[in-house]
Amino acid sequence: MNIIEPSVEIIDMKDYSDILKKIERVGRVCYKSERSITENSAEQFVKNIISNGHESVIEHELITVKIICDRGVTHEIVRHRIASYSQESTRYCNYSNDSFNNRITVINIASGFKYDLNNETDAKKYEIWNHAMESAEKYYFELLKLGAAPQEARSVLPNSLKTEIIVSMNIREWRHFFTLRLDTKAHPQMRQVAGMLYEEFVSKLPVFFSKLDVDYSIDAEEQ
Repeated sequence: MNIIEPSVEIIDMKDYSDILKKIERVGRVCYKSERSITENSAEQFVKNIISNGHESVIEHELITVKIICDRGVTHEIVRHRIASYSQESTRYCNYSNDSFNNRITVINIASGFKYDLNNETDAKKYEIWNHAMESAEKYYFELLKLGAAPQEARSVLPNSLKTEIIVSMNIREWRHFFTLRLDTKAHPQMRQVAGMLYEEFVSKLPVFFSKLDVDYSIDAEEQ
């Protein structure tokens, strides 16, 4: 069994300047103010429309990301309806094969829930979780050896199983995603993944995300 940390990656996004200019061109149609477009007018225009709540305009730009997390977290991600998804399938992936190093991979519960492994209770919880993961792997492989297909044997795999999911959303929906998934009441592992992704978005698309009303902060130099 292999234990890893979650990760995120933006895999398809236009140049920031091009996104701003596209959104300005689209948005100015609404006001018939195309003559006001200049080389440097896009950023302020986009700031204004977002400030005014005219967010339908930013639906015209799509961003695609790759998220590596546990399957429990993906169950929450796919609840967002205005999106496209492609996900690693336990129906077809046989984790006993060499391509998976003959083992399952799980996402570390300790980092998502911020376990202090020097604390007796947290250490015990982690020990029980680790044992459960090893047992799941053991029985998954035993089912495969008995001739079960991967889609049959997967019934014993845990929510902690690592999975990869490709997510495409428009910018408005990404803003909605972060508003929900960075809330202090969000699931800790969901919030962990959303936080990593939010940092990337703020760094690369500050006009769209740096002023978003979410309970999450990043260092000023990353903004």
